[in-house]
Amino acid sequence: MIEKIVARFPIKRVIAVADRGLLSTENLTDLQSIVLPGGNKLEFILAVPGRRYSDFVDLLEPFHSEKCLPAKEEILGEATWNKLRLIIAHDPQVSLDGGAKRDKRIEELKAQADQWVGKLNDQDEGKKKPGRLLSDGGARAKFYREVCEAHLARIVKVDLKSELFTYDVDERALKHARMMDGKLLLVTNAPDFTPEEVVKRYKSLADIERGFRVLKSEIEIGPIYHRLPDRIHAHASICFMALILYRVMRSRLKDSNTKISPERALDKLRRIQHQVVKVNDLEPIAALSSINQEHMEILQALTIKKPTLPAQLTLL
Repeated sequence: MIEKIVARFPIKRVIAVADRGLLSTENLTDLQSIVLPGGNKLEFILAVPGRRYSDFVDLLEPFHSEKCLPAKEEILGEATWNKLRLIIAHDPQVSLDGGAKRDKRIEELKAQADQWVGKLNDQDEGKKKPGRLLSDGGARAKFYREVCEAHLARIVKVDLKSELFTYDVDERALKHARMMDGKLLLVTNAPDFTPEEVVKRYKSLADIERGFRVLKSEIEIGPIYHRLPDRIHAHASICFMALILYRVMRSRLKDSNTKISPERALDKLRRIQHQVVKVNDLEPIAALSSINQEHMEILQALTIKKPTLPAQLTLL
């Protein structure tokens, strides 16, 4: 697809931007091997799922200790990973909030585990308490389910093979998670971009995806069940027009100093309805729902005329 676009249009440089779902060592090798028709290499900016690779613990340790821990505001850094540029963006507030939330959940899981262990010990000693009896297997299954639902299976290790209910907190995995808190890792082969430019270009991807997500839901064009090429192309065209519409709306709302978002504007304007009522063979009657001051402000911000009923021509 990229090669067709470059061959059709006078494009000298192509930079692929993708989120964490695309990155794997195999995909990274394939991307580096792509050569465009003009002879240039394909450039890319990819988000790295840092929590998935344990080697980032040693790689980021110096930067994390020297720059991230004392940071009071967002900072940027650069390192080398797999012979590529690794851009590191760290937000201390996001790191603090994420770490506190995870630590709280781990403590809750520990308290729940201690409660079940106490009940199991009391049962072994013959002490009777109200409620159903608890088995080691039952406690293990329930605890493992709660750990998975909390997305902490990499940190809280439940021994599924032991006859007794046991678990352990992987301190290295916990250290890894804390190091990744508040960090955005981007790998790129673009030689001339500063770290700020790399982050800015990646964040533009999130902006585009946000526009697609919002307007695809509004015009109900997903999910995709198409098979024929023409229908797939039509679907992509609608997505592209939806993105343009979203950006125009956002730009006009921003220029008018309106605090309302495009999503909220669409939700409000959806309440304006045009009805046509026809009874038997009588002439149809058209009506328009009332338009309040909030509707008018949104329409003015979007530079859209107030909806009116079409004038009906008198019968001659």
